[in-house]
Amino acid sequence: MVPYCAMLYVPHEVVEHVSWLIYARRCEVSSRWRKLGCFRQALLVLVHLRKNETLAQVAAGFGVSTATAGRRSSPSALRACTRLCASCHQRGSSSSTAP
Repeated sequence: MVPYCAMLYVPHEVVEHVSWLIYARRCEVSSRWRKLGCFRQALLVLVHLRKNETLAQVAAGFGVSTATAGRRSSPSALRACTRLCASCHQRGSSSSTAP
């Protein structure tokens, strides 16, 4: 499998917000060092959601194992990102239709 770079059509603010949520959670539970930083973990989850790629494909792109990618994209993280992306999408579409 050969990894490649691609554009992810998600506002930068969404990735930053998700990464701050991950950072706060890590501080809350006194998490140890991780292979992926908070920003890259947020990207991993968002790529998995938006591009509908398998965990093996996402893991190869981020240089981590499939198991690591699976742990980083837990159901609760996926639900939080889905809600955040949906709310950002609704805000963006409502502002683009305003006169």
